[in-house]
Amino acid sequence: MALTTAEGKILRSIVIASDNDPTKPEFPPDNPKFPATPTVHIKVDGFSDVWLKDESVNPTGTHKDRMAWEIVVKYRDILVQKAKGKIRGDLPQCSIISSGSAAFAIQTMLKKYGLPDLKVLVDVNCGADVLQMLRRTGCEVYQADLGKRPLHWREILALTNNQGGFDITADEAFHLTPVYYDWMSYEIINSSPDYCFIPFGTGNLYENILTINKKEVSSFFLHDPRFKGNVEALRNCNFMGSTTNNPKSKATKLYSPHLPFTHFDEQWLQSFKYSGYCGPESDIYVLEEKYLDEAMKVAIANNVSCEPSGIAGLALMLQMENRLPKTKKMLVVNTGKTKYENGQ
Repeated sequence: MALTTAEGKILRSIVIASDNDPTKPEFPPDNPKFPATPTVHIKVDGFSDVWLKDESVNPTGTHKDRMAWEIVVKYRDILVQKAKGKIRGDLPQCSIISSGSAAFAIQTMLKKYGLPDLKVLVDVNCGADVLQMLRRTGCEVYQADLGKRPLHWREILALTNNQGGFDITADEAFHLTPVYYDWMSYEIINSSPDYCFIPFGTGNLYENILTINKKEVSSFFLHDPRFKGNVEALRNCNFMGSTTNNPKSKATKLYSPHLPFTHFDEQWLQSFKYSGYCGPESDIYVLEEKYLDEAMKVAIANNVSCEPSGIAGLALMLQMENRLPKTKKMLVVNTGKTKYENGQ
């Protein structure tokens, strides 16, 4: 066996109950359940049927914990191959561009399983508090001016001194985007809303939800065992991505001068709408800043833990209030708030 004693222990500790059996879920790893996070009714003036998918209850406070778990699963695959003698040497390190929450979630999960520390590339203007927390968690932190141009994965590895590792920013190495949020996507579409409001940063979450929705509404007979939604309702559901083009926005995790890491484009979404995989108003919408403040007030009144980026879907719903049917079922996805921002 090519594994060290420590690696063997790590491999045995990473338990995956199933890929898609709702009675044997995989997340969160310490207490797997499906759904993993709750969907609760909230009060919003002017609307009668608003629900909130609350990812703030995740281990580090955001939906990025789901992504972090999939990175651990990929390390398990690598360990299995090493145990078979197919690869040799130390486990590779991963690099990522992050504004904080993804890196924090991933490093927390890596540390839990004794896996190699994450190498993080942050912008030169990243706040000192975020830098301190990432380093305290064990991340190897590097800085660069990320506003100049998109970076190729080779450049990211070079800037993080990780020539022998993997860049997971663009997901070209591990190709985990289809599974980052698959369980979460089923939890969302099983609510069968008329409108679904989703924060849009890299676009990975939005893409996952739409892809899973397409899979289920285009299937005549064989559905994934996790699927409990209403096909006809989901064919007409409008999936509304909420983003910002304001570099000074409070929704800091939704803004980037370059977003080269999403597969989303207008043609892709247009084809989904034309094919009947989603409602005709499905699109990516730009937020007006004032509605983020209103959304935070509504969230606080409903005891929702969030920050502006995470509650951007609610902000978009408030922004579109005059054009939305007030009695239809609205589902707002709250991607949460990283717990280190609470001082936890």
